[in-house]
Amino acid sequence: MRRRDVKAKKSLGQHFLTDISIARRIADTVDAAPFLPVLEVGPGTGALTEHLIAKGRELHVVELDRESIAYLREHFPMLRGERLIEGDFLRMDLSQIFNGKPFVLTGNYPYNISSQIFFKMLEYRDLIPCCTGMIQREVALRLCSGPGNRDYGILSVILQAWYDTEYLFTVEENAFNPPPKVKSAVVRFTRNSVTDLGCDEHLFRRVVKTTFNQRRKMMRGSIRPLLAQLDNERLAPTQQEASLPNLPDHTAFLSLSILTRRPEQLSVQDFIDLTNAVEREYTQY
Repeated sequence: MRRRDVKAKKSLGQHFLTDISIARRIADTVDAAPFLPVLEVGPGTGALTEHLIAKGRELHVVELDRESIAYLREHFPMLRGERLIEGDFLRMDLSQIFNGKPFVLTGNYPYNISSQIFFKMLEYRDLIPCCTGMIQREVALRLCSGPGNRDYGILSVILQAWYDTEYLFTVEENAFNPPPKVKSAVVRFTRNSVTDLGCDEHLFRRVVKTTFNQRRKMMRGSIRPLLAQLDNERLAPTQQEASLPNLPDHTAFLSLSILTRRPEQLSVQDFIDLTNAVEREYTQY
C-alpha cells in the first residue's frame, strides 16, 4: 500500500501532514519530557510517527481509520502488537496503556475532536505531565489566551487551571493533504503544580461554562442561570416532602464586586474564588 492510497476522511477530521520539516519540529516538542513514553493520537500515514520512532523512546499510537491502520502495519513493523492500538481515543482507559505510568500525549489531532481530546486529557491529568501537538489555530489561540483577550473562554480557564499553555508556532495550510481551510498551530501544555483547586471542581466547571455562555454580559447577569439551576436542585427533594426550602434571595451575593466584570476578565483564581462564593451562598442556609 502506498501513502497516497490512504484517503483522508472528512468524517474523521483528517488532514495528513506532508511537510517533513514541520513533522520533525512537532516530534521535537516531546523532548520537554525526555524520559517518558509517548502516545500519539491519530498517526494517519505516519508523517509524525517516523520522527517519534527515531527518538528511541517507548511509543504507542492509537488510530481509528482502517486504511491508516493497514498502512501503519505494512510500513512501521515496529508498531505491531500492542504498540498499534486500534480504536477510539476518546473511549480508552488511558491508565492501561503504559501500565499506569505517566506519558507524553502528542499528535496531529483531528480538528473535529481536538477539544474533546483535551477534556479527556484533563481526566487523566495525573498521568499526562506534558501534552503537545497540532490543532486548528483558532482553537490554539483560545487555549493559550489569558484574561482580557477575546479568545479567552471556557476551555482556556478549565485547561489553565491544571496546565501551563504555550503557543509554539503556526503551520500554513499547504503543509497538509488535503489542505484545511484554516491555519494550524502547534501547542504544548505542561502540568503545573496544582493538586487541588481549592474549590468544588464540578461546581467550578459549571460556573465557568454558565458565565461564558453569556460572555457579553457582566457576571451579575451571566451567573443568574446557574443560581436558578441550583435553586431548583435544592427545591426538588424538599417538594417531595411537601415542604418549602429556605432559599437565599441572592441580594448580597449579587452585590459582590467580582460580578461587575465580564467572564473574559476573570483569571483562573477569580473563578475559583467565585466558585467558593457560590458554594457559601448555599451552605449557609
